[in-house]
Formats: sequence, C-alpha cells, structure tokens
Amino acid sequence: MRMKAALERRLSEVSGFADPKVEYEQYPTPADLAAHLVHLADVQGDLAGKTVVDLGTGTGILALGAATRNPARVLGVERDPEALSLARENEARFAPEVGVEWLLADATRPPLCLSDVTVLMNPPFGAQRGNVHADRAFLETVADIAAVSYSIHNEGSREFVEAFADDDDGEVTHAFRAELALAKQYDHQTSEREVIDAEVFRIEW
Repeated sequence: MRMKAALERRLSEVSGFADPKVEYEQYPTPADLAAHLVHLADVQGDLAGKTVVDLGTGTGILALGAATRNPARVLGVERDPEALSLARENEARFAPEVGVEWLLADATRPPLCLSDVTVLMNPPFGAQRGNVHADRAFLETVADIAAVSYSIHNEGSREFVEAFADDDDGEVTHAFRAELALAKQYDHQTSEREVIDAEVFRIEW
C-alpha cells in the first residue's frame, strides 16, 4: 500500500486542464483514483512488460502512472492538441521511469496496429448533448485491441458494460464504485466542488 500512496503523491503533481473543453467532457482523473487503478493493474500483472495504451489520455495521468510500473511501452492517445501538449508538459515534470509515446488521434479510431495490450482509460461519460454513449465507442475500440482493460464510467453503467463485454466474448472480472471529486471548471456547474459517482471495471477480452 505504501507504493500506492507514493504513486498518488507523485500523480497529485500532474497539472489539470487550464481551459477544459466541455464538448470533450474534459475532467481530470483524480490522483487517488488514478493511483488505485494503476495499482490494481500492477497487482494483476497487467502492466510490467506489457504495452499499455491510455485512450483519451487528457492530462496524461493514467499513462504516466502506468509508466512507473515497468511496462514495455506506453502510448497516450488524444484528439485535442492542447490536451496532448499538457500531457507532454506533465511528463517532463513527472519524469516517469519509462517514456510515454504521445499520439494525436481520435481514441475511438486510433491508427495503431496493436493487439494483446492493456488499456487504461477514463472515457467521456456521454453526459453532454450530442455526446451520448461516448463511452460505447471507446469500448468498441478496446474490444478490438486489448487483452485486458480498465475503464471509468458513470454510475449505473454496470449492466451496460457487462452486456457489452459479454457480446464481445469478454468478461468483467472486477467492478467497484468510485468518487471523482472535481473542482468547478465550467460555467454550468453551480458549486465550487462536485463529487461525481462513478464505476470502474476490469475486463478481460
């Protein structure tokens, strides 16, 4: 647990979005949740020696966390060039043990010829108009490239995620609730701090 706590302290230094885009649902993944997810993946043997892909990497926090766990390779895929620039800046300060390859591309259609990878991701929840079921597109990509995936979804997603995995011969092996404590970022938010209930899933494909 000390390794997990140490990782959380390091990840807490990762900078968030200065000007987040609401249409992309750009919310930072909290350091405690990122550290927990990376720690679980490490304990399960899904990081060391593996190719790890962070789809929709945003600030880069999941990719950077994975890069501390002796992976063979880490890729962060992001379609927003400003977010990708931020992720690169975070890497320079974070100085992970393994360098991250940053790729400017649509995470739901990544130009990658990979298989048998571990995917870590915090996809958009699909809460914004015109962005409904955004996490489905991410899962469709994961089903094509991943041996195992870890993903964060809106509360109440378990039935959907389990059914989706089952349709693609996958299996949800771990599921747990999580809270995303987020500072106010957008004008439509009414409080300075909001806690969003979420669910996290590990899926073997």
